[in-house]
Amino acid sequence: MSMHTLLVKSDGGKLPSYAHEGDAGLDLCAARPVDLAPGETAVVPCGIRIAIPEGHVGLVWDRSGLAVKHRLHTFAGVIDSGYRGEIGVVLSNFGSAHFTIEEGMRIAQLLIQPVERVHVQEISELSQTSRGEGRFGSTGK
Repeated sequence: MSMHTLLVKSDGGKLPSYAHEGDAGLDLCAARPVDLAPGETAVVPCGIRIAIPEGHVGLVWDRSGLAVKHRLHTFAGVIDSGYRGEIGVVLSNFGSAHFTIEEGMRIAQLLIQPVERVHVQEISELSQTSRGEGRFGSTGK
């Protein structure tokens, strides 16, 4: 397996890191405290800028403990390899209680994944499949 390098410039934030050997996601940490009321969404700054290797994408995912215990979920989780601005995590509080994110708290996971670009070609018909136009839940239980 080849190893790529994630270049990180800290603007006062913690560097992303793997908590355990074999983990898929790098932990992203909050650079400052943020209060989230029930139903509220905020961008939590991480205080870092990154250079994702070309041909890869950064995908931001929930930390399962925050999702299960506090109903905090991430949104807008695609970081392109050409982006060089500060990393911010969009967090929404779906819980019924106020939640304070503390400085340095692990708030999300960053997965670095290869991506393949495709050529887009318009056609008049698509090939038929067994699923066809079946929408959400169309494959049953």
